[in-house]
Amino acid sequence: MYRHYRGTVRAFVLSTLAGIAVTPALAAENASDGGLDEVIVTATKRNENVRDVAVPMAALTGADLADANANSLADYVTRIPGVVFNDYQPGVSEIVIRGIAATTYHEQGQTTVGYYLNDVALVEPGFPIGIPDIDTFDLERVEVLRGPQGTLFGSSTLGGLINYVAKTADPSKFDAAGEALLGSGKNQDGQVNYAVKGMANVPLIEDKLAFRATALQRFDAGYLDNTGTGVKGSNDFKTQGARGSLVFEPAEDTTITLMSTYQKTKLDDQTYLTLGTLERNTPRPEPQKTDFWLTSLRLDQNVGFANLTVLGSYDKKNNFTVFTYPYAYVTGNTTGAAAAYDITRANAEIKTAEVRLASKDNGPLRWLIGSSFLRADKYSADHIYQQGAAAFIDANPDEFGGYPGSVIAPNDSIYGYISSTYNKDIGVFGEASYRPIDQIELTVGGRYYDTKNSATITNAAGSLGPGTFSPTDATFGTTQSENGFTPKATLAWRPEKGTLVYATYSEGFRVGGPNPNAAILPGIPKSYDSDKVKNYEIGTKLSLLDNRLLLDLTGFHIDWKNIQARLFTAAPYYYSYVTNAGSAKIDGVEFSTTVRPNRYVSFTTNGTWQEARLSTFLPDTFAVGGGYTPGTTLPGSSRWAVANNLRFQLPDVAGLPSLELAHRYLSTAPVAFGDPPPATRGNFHEFDLRASIAIGQNYHLLAFVNNLFDRYGVLNAPFANQFTPQGSIIRPRTYGLRLDWHL
Repeated sequence: MYRHYRGTVRAFVLSTLAGIAVTPALAAENASDGGLDEVIVTATKRNENVRDVAVPMAALTGADLADANANSLADYVTRIPGVVFNDYQPGVSEIVIRGIAATTYHEQGQTTVGYYLNDVALVEPGFPIGIPDIDTFDLERVEVLRGPQGTLFGSSTLGGLINYVAKTADPSKFDAAGEALLGSGKNQDGQVNYAVKGMANVPLIEDKLAFRATALQRFDAGYLDNTGTGVKGSNDFKTQGARGSLVFEPAEDTTITLMSTYQKTKLDDQTYLTLGTLERNTPRPEPQKTDFWLTSLRLDQNVGFANLTVLGSYDKKNNFTVFTYPYAYVTGNTTGAAAAYDITRANAEIKTAEVRLASKDNGPLRWLIGSSFLRADKYSADHIYQQGAAAFIDANPDEFGGYPGSVIAPNDSIYGYISSTYNKDIGVFGEASYRPIDQIELTVGGRYYDTKNSATITNAAGSLGPGTFSPTDATFGTTQSENGFTPKATLAWRPEKGTLVYATYSEGFRVGGPNPNAAILPGIPKSYDSDKVKNYEIGTKLSLLDNRLLLDLTGFHIDWKNIQARLFTAAPYYYSYVTNAGSAKIDGVEFSTTVRPNRYVSFTTNGTWQEARLSTFLPDTFAVGGGYTPGTTLPGSSRWAVANNLRFQLPDVAGLPSLELAHRYLSTAPVAFGDPPPATRGNFHEFDLRASIAIGQNYHLLAFVNNLFDRYGVLNAPFANQFTPQGSIIRPRTYGLRLDWHL
C-alpha cells in the first residue's frame, strides 16, 4: 500500500513540475498586456462570463482548439479536469465525467454524458447509434460542464455535458478562412495524414441576412498492421463534413437562425489490437461507418421583460459495423473466411423542440422557465454469419434436431435480432436566482420529466451450435414509463470581483430500456429501469493579479443508485445485457490553474484526484463469487489524471513565434467489473510539442509532434479476460505541418 501511494504521488509531482498538455483554458490569452480575456458561455442557457458561473466548467475557445492542433475529442477533452475518454471505436466512443460509468466499452443504455450542438441534443436515449465527434474547425468554443445537469438538460447528464458551439452566419461582414494539414507518423506504411477545411461567410443583405458555410475532409492514416488480412496500417480513418447556417435579423431584437450540419466517418478496420504490439489479427477487415445530418431552426426574440428562445431540430443518424467472432459456433471454424462475423445496421431519427423564457440580467431576481420535447425512433438489425453453416447443419441433422440449414441458418445467418424502439421525453424546467445583497446569490431550480419508451425485438431463428438452435423467430415487446423531478440548488458568494465560492446540490437521471438478448438466454431481464445520481459539491473560482492568475478548485461527492450495469453472460457466447444493481460512491477533487506572469510565458495545470467505488454488492450471475463486492473500483476510474501546458511566445518579434510543450498523465484503472490486472488501462505519460509563427497578416504556420516520446499508452481493454488481451492505445508518434489562412 505504501509503495503504491508513493508511486502515485511521485507521478503527480512529476506531471505537475513538468509544466506541460494543452489546457482546457478557462480564458484566452491577451498578448497586449499579459492578462487573460473573458470568455462568454451559453451552456447555462444564458450569456455569462465563465468566471462568474457557479458551475465547474471548462470553455475552450476556437483559438484554444487551433493552438492545440485539436481536431477531435481525443485531442482536447482528456485535458479537462474530471474527464476521461473511452476511446475505442471512432464515431461511438464515449466521454466519462467524474467516473460515472459501468463499462469502458459502450453503455448499452443511454450515455452518462449529454452531447449538444448549439443547445440541440446529438444523442438519443438508449444505446447510441452514433456519438458525433464534431470537428473543431469553425467552432466558437466547446463548453464542458461537470456534475449532473438534469435541471436544464434532462436525462443523459449524470456526469455532465458537452456543448459544441458552432459559429453561425454574421450579417455584418464578409469573412473566409481555410486550413490545410499534412503529416505522417509511426507505422503508417508510407501513408500521410491530411486535412483540408474551408469557411466562407457572405452577407446577403447588409446587417440583416447572411449565409455561412464550412466544408472539411480529414484523413488519419492507419497505424495498426492486420496480420490476418495482410494489410499494413489497416485502420485508416476518414472524416468528411459540411455545415451551413442562415441568419436573418429582421429587427434589432429578433434573430432567426437556420443551421444544418452533416458529418460522416469511415473506419477501414477496427482500432483494437493485441496489447504490447501494433498488430491485430482478424480474418477479414472490420469496417465501421457513421453519419448524421442535423438541421435546427431557432428564434431569439427580445420581448421586453425577458428573452424568448424557440428551438426545434431534426437529426438522422446511421451506423454500419462489422466484427469478427473467434468462436467455433456451428462449423467449428475460427480462422479465415469461414470464421463467424457480425454485421450491424442501425439508424435513428431524433426530433426535439424547446421553448424557454429568460429574464433580463438586471435586478436582484433572475429567472428562467421552459419546456422541452424529444422523440427518438430507432431501428437496429444485428446478424452473425458463418460461411457454410447451412450446409454443415444439413450434413449433421442429428446434432440440430433434424431442422434444415435453411431454417436455422438462412443464408448462413446463425443469429440475429431486429430491434425497433421508440422514446419520448417531455420536460418542464425552471430556475430562479435571488441576490438579497450583491455578494450572495441563491439559485434553486428543477425539472419535471415524463418519459416513455417501448421496444419490439425479434430474435431470429438460428443456431449458435449444437443444442443452441431455435427453429422459429421469438418476438417480445417492452413498454416503460416514468415521471419525476430533478432538483438543483446553488448558494454562491462573491465577496469581491474575481472571487467566487459556491456550494451545489444537484441530481441527474438516465432512462431505462430493453435487453435485446432476453429471448435467447434465460436469466436475462427483458428490460432495465432508470438510474439516478445525487451530487454534492463545493468550489471556488479566483481571478487574481489583474486576471494573470486563475485558480479553480472543486470538491465533490456523488451517490449513484440503481446502477445500469452492463454485464456479460458466461462463455462461450458472452451475451451482453443490462441490469439495475448495486450503488456507488464517488469522491473527488478537481483543480485548474492558469498563470501568465508576463507577455512571454503562460502555464496551465489541470488535474483530478478521484475515488469511485461500489458501495453495495453488485450481483452478477455469471461472475466468480456471484458479483462484485463493495469497494470495487468502477471501470475506467483512474485515481489521478493530470494535464499541463507550458507556452512561450514573443509578441514583439515579427511573426509572433511561439513554442508549446504539452503533457498529460493518467493513472491505472480497471477496464471492467471482474477483470483483474493486467486488464487495466492508463499508467502512461504523453507529451506533445508545437511551434507556430504568423506569416504576414493572413497566414499562420504550425509545426507539431504528438506523442513526442512515442509512449505506448493503453486506453481500453474491456474484454481482455475473454479473448487474447486486446485493447486500444494512444496513437503512436505523429508529426506534421498545418497552414491556416484567414481573410
